Amino acid sequence: MSFPKNFLWGGAIAANQAEGAYLEDGKGLTTVDMIPHGEKRMYVKLGDMYPVEMMEGENYPSHEAIDFYHHYKEDIALFAQMGFKCFRTSISWARIYPDGEGQVNEAGIAFYKSMFEECRRYGIEPLVTLCHFDVPMALVNKYGSFRSREMIECFTRYARTCFEAFDGLVKYWLTFNEINILLHSPFSGAGISFKPGENREQVKYQAAHHELVASALATKIAHEVNPQNMVGCMLAGGQFYPYSCNPEDVWLAMNKDRENLMFIDVQTRGYYPSYSQRIFKEKGIVLDIQEGDLDILKQYPVDFVSFSYYQSRCASSDPTLMPTDGNVVKSVKNPYLKTSDWGWQIDPLGLRITLNALYDRYQKPLFIVENGLGAKDVIEEDGTIQDDYRIDYLREHIKAMSDAIDDGVDLMGYTTWGCIDLVAASTGEMSKRYGFIYVDKDDEGHGTLKRMKKKSFDWYKKVIESNGEDLD
Repeated sequence: MSFPKNFLWGGAIAANQAEGAYLEDGKGLTTVDMIPHGEKRMYVKLGDMYPVEMMEGENYPSHEAIDFYHHYKEDIALFAQMGFKCFRTSISWARIYPDGEGQVNEAGIAFYKSMFEECRRYGIEPLVTLCHFDVPMALVNKYGSFRSREMIECFTRYARTCFEAFDGLVKYWLTFNEINILLHSPFSGAGISFKPGENREQVKYQAAHHELVASALATKIAHEVNPQNMVGCMLAGGQFYPYSCNPEDVWLAMNKDRENLMFIDVQTRGYYPSYSQRIFKEKGIVLDIQEGDLDILKQYPVDFVSFSYYQSRCASSDPTLMPTDGNVVKSVKNPYLKTSDWGWQIDPLGLRITLNALYDRYQKPLFIVENGLGAKDVIEEDGTIQDDYRIDYLREHIKAMSDAIDDGVDLMGYTTWGCIDLVAASTGEMSKRYGFIYVDKDDEGHGTLKRMKKKSFDWYKKVIESNGEDLD
């Protein structure tokens, strides 16, 4: 095994899927607070239903989530027991600015400062996402979220507040989580809902442009506040394979990868790639790029590239082939791969392929900030949770990471997704569990919130202690 001595092993959560306390201590409403669990969930996530107010009789999982807000010291102590070097979380924008702009909520600053200090007490490096599918609803209602250029100033003001308030506590930052997901799930990705008859592609790519400018300016501010700050972009990763050697399948897979990577191309290289012009032309998109925007993108690229990896994808020109289940990024089923309980294809070699493809493309340090298996865990009669399937999944992906490092990839770290059980972003379920730590709560919101270690807890502790050498 070839992991560097300073490799950042750890785990990841997001504020909106873990914290709860959705209106406590001055926090404002966010987009995720308005997304219910159940049949209406996808309509809201896809931007087809604008959530003016909460619907009676619906369950909103983010409102309590796993109550990390009140359990963070207990949970971080458990992460420390596993030996975490790094803990990825996000800041809820509306906990710092309840209306997304205006007055700072000092209680929100105090909460995150305490959390990051707790991490530091155990020698854990925080990795913090500024906007993880969590836009203040006040900004959605006032500006239409990132469809409006006013959001650039709102975001950069918020970013500066965070960089200054947590200077010395947080070194590693991400601007927007899975920025490409706004193309597939616009409301959950970027707070975008659609008006009847408008060109949805125009709206999505214009919103992305505003996020890209905001991200570049945030990178500039981060380096001004502290030159030691490192800022990354974040991609929902996974290569598209051609379903066959039919050139049409190969061409489609190439174009799917380009669509997936365009925003990361801009954030790392500092300019829109040449292929983007054809995409814009074919989709009828005319971006409103104002004077100075392209200079900003060019001058302030990110320091590293982070990404999530759960599965590879497959592209075919044959419309009769069956799609996979579960994920908003559409893919046909790969007949060579097994799937999870939720239909997500399991492909450890795909992680090695993705790592090599991204490093070949960008030649910047990479960071895997999400990877894990959503599964139905069972508490045995003796109280144990024997999640060998999760251990097997992670073991094979860690081997793929090691192989990629041997291939020459510069990999900074690895934070498994949902190191403690949380609300699944895709479905809103608690039963889709990812963690090393079980949280007693069900899909209807019932449970004691008691934390329990799974078998994978001690296994991952051993992995970290051995710096990836002991995977048995």
